Amino acid sequence: MTDTLKVDLCIIGAGSGGLSVAAGAVQMGASVVLIEKHKMGGDCLNYGCVPSKALLAAGKHAQAHRTGAPFGVAVHEPEVDFVAVNAHVKGVIATIEPHDSVERFEKLGCTVIQDGARFTGPRTVNAGGKTIEARRIVISTGSSPFVPPIPGLEDTPYFTNETIFDNTDLPGHLIVVGGGPIGMEMAQAHRRLGAEVTVLEGAKALGKDDPEITAIALDNLRAEGLDIREGAMVERVEQAGTGVRVHLGGGDVVEGTHLLMAVGRKPNVDGLDLEKAGIEYDRRGIKVDAKLITTNRKVFAIGDVAGGLQFTHVAGYHAGIVVRNALFQMFWAKATNDHIPWVTYVEPEIAQVGLTEAQAKEKHGDAATILRWSLDENDRAQAERATNGMVKVMLNGQRIVGASIVGKSAGELIQIFAYAVANKQKIGSIAAYVAPYPTLGEAAKRAAGQYYTPKLFSDRTRSIVRFLAKFG
Repeated sequence: MTDTLKVDLCIIGAGSGGLSVAAGAVQMGASVVLIEKHKMGGDCLNYGCVPSKALLAAGKHAQAHRTGAPFGVAVHEPEVDFVAVNAHVKGVIATIEPHDSVERFEKLGCTVIQDGARFTGPRTVNAGGKTIEARRIVISTGSSPFVPPIPGLEDTPYFTNETIFDNTDLPGHLIVVGGGPIGMEMAQAHRRLGAEVTVLEGAKALGKDDPEITAIALDNLRAEGLDIREGAMVERVEQAGTGVRVHLGGGDVVEGTHLLMAVGRKPNVDGLDLEKAGIEYDRRGIKVDAKLITTNRKVFAIGDVAGGLQFTHVAGYHAGIVVRNALFQMFWAKATNDHIPWVTYVEPEIAQVGLTEAQAKEKHGDAATILRWSLDENDRAQAERATNGMVKVMLNGQRIVGASIVGKSAGELIQIFAYAVANKQKIGSIAAYVAPYPTLGEAAKRAAGQYYTPKLFSDRTRSIVRFLAKFG
């Protein structure tokens, strides 16, 4: 006989968003059931942000051995123990794991069920032999790698981001299909660790970011030895001995030892029986309104499965919105993407918040102003020989509506602009603050100062100064 649990909140999916909702709601006094059929921590901890950044860090240390000459440090090819690299990646996951564990959330007061969930009605979910009746339900099941139906792929060994971090053999020649953030990050990490790497992108590599910004990053990636082919459409693949052969449009063929598919993500909706709860969805994800409510008014969807921007910090942001909306219905909050920053962690890093240059000009026309500052004019960047980059700031009148950055620590530099966009700040707020010297952060202030340069050093200003000088 099935047990029935009556609770305030049922959360399906214990990734970043689901865990944040659970932790917030239970500590506010709500009764919570948390359901996860795979690993606690979801994609971010186990297959995404955490392991990828750990692998990139290993690659960065390897690359340092090759690039010391300008600093007077002898250059040599590093000896890479890929088994130890893998142990480093797994060690980072293991260190963070307890924060996302079943034990921690049970201690907080959640009932955790480790099983698949499916809807049996508008407000009921079945999981682990139990029926959960909840006042509100949150779907936070995330997304999975999308693997296109390429002829021959089903008979050819390949990695996705869910399997590549289990690999303990350094690829001799890694072929990456997909030139987006996941593909390019994994391509650079493996190249720096000693693999030959070819990236095959059907359109433009890193095509969602500002092309002036990405051009700087792509030039550096190619200089490190990555073979990046744009407009490369994969027609079929096949196993070739112990390796893989990829056939492209136009008759080109690429052969390698390993294959990584990184062409995009798909929402995790299979097996949920969403139809039984009256929840509409399509290939992009579950349909939600600005309050993150689905077509079933008692059910929310957050993070990747909601079909918007697919970032861990977006899921966390959604979690805050949903905790407020699910527990305090009289104080409705709405989600927006206007102020959401993102970072691609290649080197040099790429960061974006708000509008790009093209978007600002399209939306604001003649009122749009674009400010630029090159990192080669930053003293700290010169000291670290990290001058390959720039800051761009987009304005509507004086209001900051976007920023695009490429360069060392771009993910850190973007944060002051993320704050400015979120709080509708004017450019004067950035120009007025005092940045410590010498820091990369000075670049933000110097870029902002470009707005005032034409006025400060104009003929009119010089005339005023000369006039005032007459009075002593």
